[in-house]
Amino acid sequence: MAEQNQTTESFEVPELLANTVDAIGALDFDSRPKGISPRRLPSWTRPQVPVLMDTIVRMPSGVRLRFASDATKLGLTFHGTNLVTPPATRRKITLNLEYDKQLLRADSAAGNCIVLDPKRNGEFTLERGEPDTLWFDDLPGTMTQFELWLPHNAFVELRQLHLNQGAQLQSAQPNNQPTWIHYGSSISHCMEADEPAKVWPAVAARLAGANLHSLGFGGQCHLDPFVARTIRDSDADVISAKVGINVINMDSMRERVFVSALHGFLDTIREGKPHTPLMLISPIYCPSAETHPGPTVPNKAGKFVTIEGHNDLRQGCLTLTRVREILLEVVTQRQAQGDRALHYLDGLELFGAADAQDLPDDLHPNPAGYIRMGERFAPSLTELMNSLA
Repeated sequence: MAEQNQTTESFEVPELLANTVDAIGALDFDSRPKGISPRRLPSWTRPQVPVLMDTIVRMPSGVRLRFASDATKLGLTFHGTNLVTPPATRRKITLNLEYDKQLLRADSAAGNCIVLDPKRNGEFTLERGEPDTLWFDDLPGTMTQFELWLPHNAFVELRQLHLNQGAQLQSAQPNNQPTWIHYGSSISHCMEADEPAKVWPAVAARLAGANLHSLGFGGQCHLDPFVARTIRDSDADVISAKVGINVINMDSMRERVFVSALHGFLDTIREGKPHTPLMLISPIYCPSAETHPGPTVPNKAGKFVTIEGHNDLRQGCLTLTRVREILLEVVTQRQAQGDRALHYLDGLELFGAADAQDLPDDLHPNPAGYIRMGERFAPSLTELMNSLA
């Protein structure tokens, strides 16, 4: 512990995570010279995670620091790094502090920025920036349970937690809410959301009273076996998986492989979670891919469109319409074979054609669309949790 000034005290985050503070949703950490960075997959997956996915795994969507304090003032020092693809502009890095059903927000424009080259896939330049400290004031001053939501759209090196002079810091009370693990794509990662606590899985979790662990990986939801094993070996009480859109985005599987991979993914989860409520969710609305196979690419207007042509090579390629049919067929088949804890939800119930005004790039919802998705999914999540009784 080191004194920051006459009114605050500073605690090194790596030491806190080893003793007092819980990092909910983080399964591993990168050790840095001045701090620590959360990862959303366990250490053993590192050799298997593709390079592009590694960046996404390090973005702590859904991760929060959980602790108790009687502080009236609280701050976090971190060094953030976010991504931008021109002509889009860099977005702020945001923290949320949640307590007693209140949600506070603090924004930073500091940190590093990785500027992706829109014309050369995988190429980028790094613009270096400085660390920052974000503060939350006028806190209760009595022993309170806090959750500090980390950025959903940046990876962060956590350095110090600051409290007003004399404030106590304690471990949080046990979280008795059911643990919900959700797996999905960028539409579950929600980098377009305004705040980390307003990604749609977080919205649904707060409404339904669930303890969220998010495995939403932007562009990287391809039924990877290491993700299935992570879920299999987890402490999840309920599970959901929203799959299909990334397979079309990258044209990474055709129907023959997709069906087998989907069964294999579910089989692996059921090895360790044979009776855990599990909901398979099909993709939301994406106009260009509803009836035409991928891959999808952004056009000059920033809209995602499918690549036309190559019809002679398209046999077995997937469209969103066909993916939804396959998911329902797989769930129905497995239910008939005795898996009564497996459920299906049509993604169009969360975000359909009528919501297209909130789909600015024709692929990802805007902040309002994500909030609505969370509100619409909350009843389904509640039903999953009620089935535990």
